[in-house]
Amino acid sequence: MRTILILLFVSAVISGCTPNVSENKNVTTGDMPNISEVTIDKVISSLKGSTDKDSYQRLEKGVKHAASLWRASDGTEEEFVDFCEKNFTGDSDRLFKVYEKASRNIEILYGYFNEITLGLRKPLDEPMGEIGPIDEMFGSYSVGAHLIEDMYKNKIAFYIALNFPYYSLKEKEEFGKNWSRKEWAYARLGDVFTSRIPSDLIRKAGEVGSESEMYIARYNIYMGNVVDGTGKSLFPADMVLLAHWNLRDEIKSNYANKTNGLEKQGTIYKVMTRIIDQSIPADVINNKDLKWDPATNQVTKDGKPVDAASENNARYQQILNNFRAMKAMDEYTPLNSAIKRAFEGNMEITQPEAEKLFREFLSSKEVKQVAALISKRLGRDLKPWDIWYDGFKARSGIDETKLNAITEKRYPNAAAFQSDIPRMLMTLGFSKEKANYIADKIEVDPARGSGHAWGASMKGSKAHLRTRIPASGMNYKGYNIAVHEFGHNVEQTISLYDVDYYTLHGVPNTAFTEALAFVFQKRDLMLLGINNTDTKKEALETLDNFWSLYEIMGVSLVDQGMWKWMYDNPEATPAQLKEAVLKIAKDVWNEYYAPVFGVKDQTILAIYSHMINAPLYLSNYAFGYLIQFQIEQHLKNSDFATEVERIYKLGRLTPVAWMKEAVHKPISITPVLTNVDEALKIVK
Repeated sequence: MRTILILLFVSAVISGCTPNVSENKNVTTGDMPNISEVTIDKVISSLKGSTDKDSYQRLEKGVKHAASLWRASDGTEEEFVDFCEKNFTGDSDRLFKVYEKASRNIEILYGYFNEITLGLRKPLDEPMGEIGPIDEMFGSYSVGAHLIEDMYKNKIAFYIALNFPYYSLKEKEEFGKNWSRKEWAYARLGDVFTSRIPSDLIRKAGEVGSESEMYIARYNIYMGNVVDGTGKSLFPADMVLLAHWNLRDEIKSNYANKTNGLEKQGTIYKVMTRIIDQSIPADVINNKDLKWDPATNQVTKDGKPVDAASENNARYQQILNNFRAMKAMDEYTPLNSAIKRAFEGNMEITQPEAEKLFREFLSSKEVKQVAALISKRLGRDLKPWDIWYDGFKARSGIDETKLNAITEKRYPNAAAFQSDIPRMLMTLGFSKEKANYIADKIEVDPARGSGHAWGASMKGSKAHLRTRIPASGMNYKGYNIAVHEFGHNVEQTISLYDVDYYTLHGVPNTAFTEALAFVFQKRDLMLLGINNTDTKKEALETLDNFWSLYEIMGVSLVDQGMWKWMYDNPEATPAQLKEAVLKIAKDVWNEYYAPVFGVKDQTILAIYSHMINAPLYLSNYAFGYLIQFQIEQHLKNSDFATEVERIYKLGRLTPVAWMKEAVHKPISITPVLTNVDEALKIVK
């Protein structure tokens, strides 16, 4: 489950980088940069005499960076010269004092804006009764929308840009090899002000994002009302599943069901395909009063047929709304597309690099070998939904009703899960003192949707863990999600409270928090006191990681392909986008899955709700699995709790630098493939 991404300090989320003055000349309309190269050289020359020699590079980069952001409305060239001469800090010792003050104040802004946003969204994210228009208005309000703009107006942004210049990803990876922790902190402070996006565009993006969040949070399917041609349902009357997460997890849970598991999986798969192609009747979504046969698409009430129109491409309208809100920012940022900002800016990995890595993995010979093993274990040919095969996990042989009985009894409400956090941490190897330290900084809430983790942004605040808890108690699906979110919370706590410099708090990108969430999620049975003594455990875990990567990399390619198509067709209608997504999903399936599954033209890779409410997020999961695998390999010969603390105290280095410090290896598909070859020899 994704960690909520808040548009508080939008430059850190969507703006990307500012390469140099000349490349940033045309990032605004009307109010243009007005600082000449002659003036820039003049300022640098005049300030060198009062600058430490080891700060010459910083001086040159800082003046150029500040000039690239300065507009005619900010002042004349003479006023720019005067500003630089009065505000550049050439003394290294004094610079650190400036950093401490700036860091403290930014933490206050990040922290309180985060708290305000969290509070305003509470009626949307937690089950607090019916959501009214006023709840949605407040919940979509971007409290920090004007912050960056205001900081340019009062010159704080220029002060920081001048003294703490921006370093490109290439420069970070080159210079970072010899940087101290303090120099890394300075560089991350320099990342705060890299472009100037109008506040109305930031506000609009926040509103659109909130609308998409609510669209997905309400996308419940009443499975007890999903029937076959005879009017009978395979599912409990009170089962309500959120798309796509709970639908997918219900497919996973039925691999242990030898009675009618395959039939239930096929029914859910049909529900999914109707969501994707939008033939699903709009009235059966989040509605407990209608019966629906997804095979025929017939809707009935009290045994009588009901006319029910399809959803009319609402799913794709939401995607287009997000696309247009993000595209509107393009001309104001040097990374002039949402794709570049998501990959090069936020992930610090380029989209072509990610795509190349994913395609190499999907083309590996190991895919067919693992697929053949799965088919043998199932005793049948593979079905398209077997991309979610769950039979390598320790729980796969356990009837989920038994797991539900355990979790519902142990966690009847959020408070019960909250009180159990210290014990879970100690089970994972954390000392009692450290377990209580972390637990005190996490608050568990019931979720309206499937659940999420929402980290704190300043010391003194708590991370929030939200998961759906029915009246009967937390079922196993909810528990499994909660343990995943718990992993996020542990990362969020360590990487905020235990990192030495505030501007280094967090992780390189969200794939790294997903990695720890996966590490925790894999230990969910252990945390219930169910131990797996299978001698093939490690090999099975390797195969499970591999198959999860195989699924999510295909999903990620569809997501990337959809965004590239929208940029090529910016005026597309929802109907046109739908047809494009169906084609992209089929193309990816036919290239990498049809040769394995023996069936062509499947659209299932387009089911993920993240495509609607978390634009361009899915690739983080793929990298998260790769990083998780490498972390797990590293943890084999280490103390779990000690190493988790150490590596997540590294904070927000670049992905390359973080991996070098954490596990002493780069991100790669090779370790997974190598270990799969060995695992296949053990699991036959």
